[in-house]
Amino acid sequence: MVTTTADNDAATQPRRQLTTLSGWRQFTLDQPMIPELLPPPDRAGLDADTRDRDEEDRIDYHTRLTVIATSTVKAVAQKGRRLTLLNRHAVSARRGLILSGAAGTGKTTAITQFGKMHEVADRQRHPHSCDRIPVLYVTVPPAATPRMLAAEFARFLGLPVTQRANLTDLIEAVCGVCCDTGTSVVICDELHNISLATRAGAEVSDTLKYFSERVPATFIYSGINVEREGLFTGTRGEQIAGRHTLIATTGFPYTDDWRSVVASIEHTLRLHNHRLGTLTGLDRYLHQRTAGMIGSLSALIREAALDAILTGTEKITKSALDTIDLDHAAHTKSS
Repeated sequence: MVTTTADNDAATQPRRQLTTLSGWRQFTLDQPMIPELLPPPDRAGLDADTRDRDEEDRIDYHTRLTVIATSTVKAVAQKGRRLTLLNRHAVSARRGLILSGAAGTGKTTAITQFGKMHEVADRQRHPHSCDRIPVLYVTVPPAATPRMLAAEFARFLGLPVTQRANLTDLIEAVCGVCCDTGTSVVICDELHNISLATRAGAEVSDTLKYFSERVPATFIYSGINVEREGLFTGTRGEQIAGRHTLIATTGFPYTDDWRSVVASIEHTLRLHNHRLGTLTGLDRYLHQRTAGMIGSLSALIREAALDAILTGTEKITKSALDTIDLDHAAHTKSS
């Protein structure tokens, strides 16, 4: 299936932001088509325009490779599913989930994929209800205040946020819409922006807790090393620790799991001259380059694939991988 120019342009439009209802819905409905690799004789017979479209389709595809079912993605899917069932009839003290780990360990991917899975399942259970909002996704703003956080909830739902709207007004509006539209999962990313050591951070934590009591949903949080930031200390921390399961995300060790991830990513490549098995043969090198970080690995292979299409080599080799600069974190850890 050929991706149209309008489809490609849509990827850069604000409505694709996950923190808006329209962007989130488009994300849950998005099913990128896998470009077909034509046999060499057929490809040689393409005119210039058709060849350009083929390359553009494959470039667009490699900018968003298929999500790999890593151990973190599987763990969040399994635990999240059980928690939503456990909380189905709970009227208080609902159980939640917290993902914590270094940047680049797949936290956001895991929680958004679970949210997508939950929304698709909800849509299948309620095929004739077009006004449901089963999943709400927000990120905690830097230096957040309770009103700023409530405004993020309101913006996702498309509720007006005026300067005169106070915190109580925003919370009441958000909770009312969530209850009316069947919200059953709330995903809150960038949790590390909350510091319980500050008064503002403690108030934001209290606001989140209040939302979790008013909205009959399973709350899932994600942040960078949140346990090191005092999230579980003090009275507030004890309440959080008593109601949430912590899943720690780390870089992959060099084991069969790592080799499986490399193999899975390699199988998603759509390059005409790439020899399958090349990347799995370089799995130790890839681990050293990326320090086992799934985000760095994905970025490295995707950039190499794009370069292979743009240069016409249509394959990924070690020499090609050597020319690609990685993020500073991966470079520092692998040095």
